This record gives sequence, structure tokens and C-alpha cells, in this order.
Amino acid sequence: MSDITNDTHDTAEASGVVTRRKLVVLDMAGTTVADGGLVERAFEQAAERLGVEPGTPDHAAKLQYVLDTMGESKISVFRHLFGTEELARRANSAFEEAYGELVDGGLVTPLPGARAAIEKLRADGRTVALTTGFARVTQDAILDALGWQDLADLTLCPADAGGRGRPFPDMVLTAFLRTGAVDDVTDVVVAGDTAYDMLSGRRAGAGIVAGVLTGAHDRAALTEHGATHVLASVAELPALLVESA
Repeated sequence: MSDITNDTHDTAEASGVVTRRKLVVLDMAGTTVADGGLVERAFEQAAERLGVEPGTPDHAAKLQYVLDTMGESKISVFRHLFGTEELARRANSAFEEAYGELVDGGLVTPLPGARAAIEKLRADGRTVALTTGFARVTQDAILDALGWQDLADLTLCPADAGGRGRPFPDMVLTAFLRTGAVDDVTDVVVAGDTAYDMLSGRRAGAGIVAGVLTGAHDRAALTEHGATHVLASVAELPALLVESA
């Protein structure tokens, strides 16, 4: 993982490129990473292992809940669906295993312009954290598959923030505390593709909470849940931050 402070950041700051909004917290799947529906496919495999038969009303209802809660910590989703901690953990382990196998099969790709946007943000002197609702093992598998291990300054999963994922503000606040990149939470920028990303950013007090239209939720859902801006994709974020500096 890259050091939190580096020569690029120092040079950009010295040149006056960045005065505000110096910490950017980005979601992964749907925001910077395209997974081609792997969440649904992995859930179906996990549910079948727990005896949820494909084609049944129970299966359809559970899958719909997974789709409706895109962005939320996956273990929280499974706690809701299966009722007990034991079953939730079994389902989560099966899901992570299935998702990891699909990732290893080359079925994840960067969203257009995502890597360039992250590189531009850092070149402008900003600190970038990548967050996910997946477990660390799955997050690392995605980063490895994309060659993104050193792309961001920091990567976080719910376990890194005390176990609570979105819509709680914990991962955003963990990035704020761990990086020390800004003195005030209003100088934090959060970007994501789901209502849960928007709620997490607003609850953390981020000054900009940007929704992107490349993932799970539409403009109306993002705005309803607190987006301060809605962008076609994360590729537009560096320009927005220059304009809002």
C-alpha cells in the first residue's frame, strides 16, 4: 500500500493545486469497479448452499433484498436474511468464496476512467481511500485482479472500521482518522453509486457526497438519500473538486 503522504502530494500542495477537499473516499463495486452482476451470481451460489432453492418465492425475495441493499455490508445483509449469526456467517463465507472464484475468473474490470480519475486526484495532492462492503479477502482479490494494490493511499473494509459497513459512517471516519489528510470532516469527499454510500457520507459530515450513475441506484435514489452532486461517472470527480476548491 502506498504511503499516506508522498512527494506527489507535497508538490501539488506546494503549488497551490489543492486547498480543500483533500480526502476522497471512493466506493469500489459500481463506482470504480464493474463486476458484471457478480454479486447476484455469488449470492445465488451462497443461498443454494444454505438450502434456498432457485426459482422459489423465498429465493426471489432474498435476491431482491440483496439488490435493494447494494452498498450495505454483506454480513449485515445476511444477518437480515437468515436470522441467526451462525447462518449469516455461513452465508457470508459462501458468498465471499463464490465471489472470489468469479473474480479470479477475470470477471471484474475497472469502470471507464476510474483509474485515471484516482491517479488525477492523487496528482492534485488529494489522499484517496477505496472502501467496500465486502470482506478484506474479497477486497484484496479485486485489487489484485485489477493490479490496483498501490493505486490508492488506503483501502478499507468494514472489519477495518470496527465491523460496521455502510450506511454507518464508520469507514469514512476511519479514513479521516487514519490518514490525517484533513482537519475537518467537511473537507472529506465521498463518492459512490448507492443510497447507502450517500447516507454514509452524510452521516460522517462529508462536505461533498457525490453519487455516480454507473452502479446500482438512479439519480432519484441518490438525491433522496443525500447526494450533494450526481455525476455520470467517477471520471467527472477530479474536475468537480477543482471547481469547488
